[in-house]
Amino acid sequence: MKRLDWNRLDAAAQRDALARPAQSRADELRRGVEQIIAQVRADGDAALRALSAKYDRCVIDVIEVDEAEFAAAEAALAPELKAAIKEAASRIDAFHREAAPRPVAVDTAKGVRVERMLRPISKVGLYVPAGSAPLPSTALMLGVPARIAGCREVVLCSPARADGRCDEAVLYAARVTGVHKVFKLGGAQAIAAMAYGTASVPRCDKLFGPGNAWVTEAKLQVSGDPEGAAIDMPAGPSEVLVIADAAANPAFVAADLLSQAEHGPDSQVILLSPSAELLDKVASEVDRQCAELPRASIAVQALAQSRLILVDSLAQAVAVSNRYAPEHLILQVAEPRALLDGVDSAGSIFLGAWTPESVGDYCSGSNHVLPTYGYARSYSGVSVASFQKQITVQEVSAEGLREIGPCTATLAAAEQLEAHRRAVTLRLAALEGRA
Repeated sequence: MKRLDWNRLDAAAQRDALARPAQSRADELRRGVEQIIAQVRADGDAALRALSAKYDRCVIDVIEVDEAEFAAAEAALAPELKAAIKEAASRIDAFHREAAPRPVAVDTAKGVRVERMLRPISKVGLYVPAGSAPLPSTALMLGVPARIAGCREVVLCSPARADGRCDEAVLYAARVTGVHKVFKLGGAQAIAAMAYGTASVPRCDKLFGPGNAWVTEAKLQVSGDPEGAAIDMPAGPSEVLVIADAAANPAFVAADLLSQAEHGPDSQVILLSPSAELLDKVASEVDRQCAELPRASIAVQALAQSRLILVDSLAQAVAVSNRYAPEHLILQVAEPRALLDGVDSAGSIFLGAWTPESVGDYCSGSNHVLPTYGYARSYSGVSVASFQKQITVQEVSAEGLREIGPCTATLAAAEQLEAHRRAVTLRLAALEGRA
């Protein structure tokens, strides 16, 4: 990991210090995704089978997972894994149910009632990656809030293995959360299928879930097409930023950095600390622990574009973190809540020495589908609200129109929208018996 002193850097060097890894082959990637989407739109299921053979190296006869495959998946899983999936689902459900939006009704003036009613997005598509490692936890993070929201049709796509089957744990998690249909599809072709529909895959109104650069590019392209589908958020590679003080446990800090570095070679991890001694100890721990990891070769590539940064104070660390806007922010300091009010841009925050980011990935109850690549400045993580539409309703009585009509007419006149003004003044006149 590169070692830097924040206060010895000029403005340009500070920008470079917080730069994300560049998304390589941008033009080639864009064109490749465009071709895949066009192929799926033109040839439907036939394209999906051909693209699965090309990219996933598997032959798929029936695209949808059938009951026999669900049953076989459940039978194949160890009892302790099935229990853990159910346990995690229950915590995710408890938090998301409590945090879900509520209907609102407010009398903003006498005789003027304004309401907010909630309606589920009718058809949603969930994407669960399964490249270098299958992610049943993502099926939980997406399926649970979709169920709470009451979406009428929930479909899930996840890449098949070489044997033409999806990961057993992903299938079991999908069934636990009440997903209606699962398809053995991955990559940009899965996104295209859910956005535009095929003979097998229903067309969805909104798409959710993380993925590689091809999946992310496909989501951005379909979301920009009026005939495509909305998406949860833009996303990039996984990332974590840790703020640690001199008393932090170096082994804990190193473990948290590596837990994100092992995601992929384009992941990024950053440590900010006012303690040069802690940075030294963490650097040694990272080297020691990384050598023991099964995915060490991946982590090493991520660490090459990661940073250990010396700052003057914890307050400065928070300011730098806000500038970076991390997907995951870990506050491994003596009094983490003292820093919390200063944080304004982060996907999810983890407080104290005993809160590894891993618990949020799996079973604390929060969601792990979060904005990355700086999008935490303007986006939030997935929640029940992500699967709902909030529709406002208003009802005005005659007395209410007398109360707010003049205000409406004045503002309409200021905007030179005469029909707007008359829609009010005609009614006011009628109330006064002059119409």
